[in-house]
Amino acid sequence: MGRTTGNLERRGRQRDVTIVVVLVVLALGLIGYLVLGATGGDDAAPPATRGQSADAGQPAVGPLGDIARREEGDPAALGRTDAPVVMVAFSDYRCPFCAKFSRDTEQQLVDEYVQDGRLRIEWRNFPIFGPESTLAAQAGRAAAMQSRFWEFNKAVFADSPERAHPDLPEDTLVAYAEKVGVPDIAKFRTDMHGPEAAQAVQRDLDEGSALGVPSTPAFVVNGNPLMGAQPVAEFRAQIDQALAATR
Repeated sequence: MGRTTGNLERRGRQRDVTIVVVLVVLALGLIGYLVLGATGGDDAAPPATRGQSADAGQPAVGPLGDIARREEGDPAALGRTDAPVVMVAFSDYRCPFCAKFSRDTEQQLVDEYVQDGRLRIEWRNFPIFGPESTLAAQAGRAAAMQSRFWEFNKAVFADSPERAHPDLPEDTLVAYAEKVGVPDIAKFRTDMHGPEAAQAVQRDLDEGSALGVPSTPAFVVNGNPLMGAQPVAEFRAQIDQALAATR
């Protein structure tokens, strides 16, 4: 009995140490990201964006640089390509806080800033919650190939639980595609596993990793980082500050 009790105590201590280590690693990742955003060191922005300002005829950008793509016809973007402010959103379909942003905040920003041409929102896939996150990201790209990206996006997030990661196996993703009217479901299935979708997702993931994105959702507003599903007032403040810097 004494040996068993000792083993349990050792396992408990090992578990506690593991938890502490994980929490420290996560905290260091977040601190590093925020420090990067706050200091604006030489590596904080690509060389072409350092020193840009409104006086130079370019939108003023924060320490992370101008990462907006502004690609004409991008199916995963909302708003004009020449909008003075671009908010890049790194998200995961299995992230409950990404779902909260989608349900509670995104449409307000579209109504207030996107529709009048002041803001552009660019989606980036940042799948960090396992293989189903990656598959869901590729499914989103497959929906985009048939002009149903935002419909698919909103449908997935609308059903997401508030505090847990949803299960998103292939059949569930196909059901969402059918629900939002993706025209060719057989093509959707093929594209979901195809190289074009995989490469698009990897491009987004590489970009977020290079920036040091520690979790989702993460946003970059004209080069300034904003972490988490903040209240809409926080997004307004960041966007308004960026707009003022472009005048």
